[in-house]
Amino acid sequence: MSSTRLPGTPRLLRAINDRAALELLLERGPLTRAQLGELTGLSKVTASQLVERLEERGLVSRVGEQAGGRGPNAALYAVVPTSAFVVGVEIGPEHAVAACADVTGTVVSRVQQSTHDTDDPVGVVHNAVIEAARSAKAPISRVRRVVLGTPGLVDPATGDLSFAFDLPRWQRGLLAALREDLKRPVVFENDVNLAAVAEAHFGSARGVEDFILLWLGRGVGMAVMLNGRLHRGVSGAAGEIGYAPVVGAPVPRDVARRSKGGFKELAQGEAVRAVAREHGFRAGTAWDAVRAAVEAGTTGGPVLDELARRLSLGLAASCVVLDPAVVVLAGEIGQAGGMALAQRVQHEVAAIAPVSPRVVVSEGPEEPVLLGALLTALESARDEVFGSTVGE
Repeated sequence: MSSTRLPGTPRLLRAINDRAALELLLERGPLTRAQLGELTGLSKVTASQLVERLEERGLVSRVGEQAGGRGPNAALYAVVPTSAFVVGVEIGPEHAVAACADVTGTVVSRVQQSTHDTDDPVGVVHNAVIEAARSAKAPISRVRRVVLGTPGLVDPATGDLSFAFDLPRWQRGLLAALREDLKRPVVFENDVNLAAVAEAHFGSARGVEDFILLWLGRGVGMAVMLNGRLHRGVSGAAGEIGYAPVVGAPVPRDVARRSKGGFKELAQGEAVRAVAREHGFRAGTAWDAVRAAVEAGTTGGPVLDELARRLSLGLAASCVVLDPAVVVLAGEIGQAGGMALAQRVQHEVAAIAPVSPRVVVSEGPEEPVLLGALLTALESARDEVFGSTVGE
């Protein structure tokens, strides 16, 4: 080892120990100094110094005592929830929903703003973020990260929106304007990618390193998780399966007409309603149509069979390339189809491709895009806040 690295070793070890202790406190709740020492492998003296250092920095505080044993009761310590906050925002063509969470991950507020027919996206986000922070009693200076989940493409090189079909006024240049307006770190992320983050933490993909999430709703999208990390691609278009050319759908060659053709013509909401109508199931939404087919049992089988056949065309191509362990069906149509649809899709993919991924239904929480935005923001905020414990 080069001698030039030795002076940094004590600071590095201290930072590692501090971060480990903070993560333990987040995961297990209040702990004593002795418990922190045992769990981290540190001596009593070092564990005590660690706690004192984190107290001085306002990251942990004494929250009670643990009775039992001889001698005085041991003090219990926990992460100070208000040491940092994050805001996640889910943006759609009608509404922007914002939530504020403290550094422990507890969601403390949720607000909603209209995005319908607005010419001021900066104003919409500003109002949503400020109101979410105000409702959470969080000083805006303590909001360490704002993550915005939007439909469309996010340029990995610049972090800006490069294309959002449902949000024509939300385009390039918006990221810089938002950062200037809020004076906070702001990040865009594709909404389906964020749903996959939530699924990996709390849903059907827990503990799965390689999976794809197929979002089926008014539109169609896919998120790709490889080795436990989102794969976005060079241009941010990884997972834009709706544009994939498939048998049975027109293949547009004019970029200006990219809203037409491709896999989405077979799998998005209106196409699903049309399939249901052909088999006698009429409903106001694709969700209702698929749900009715599922509840109809044998009578609704042909609807699910045709939908599974269509979905397998796009999924088989993706699965041959990526070879995921699991495919998660999400969105309102995926949820409505349930295991009756998932099992059919699994069979169809295995029948036409040399891979056999397990196909499951999303078990993620409500508002997965919003939750994924908060989780993404928390990861960055904790890296920043907990990483600042390296002393001078």
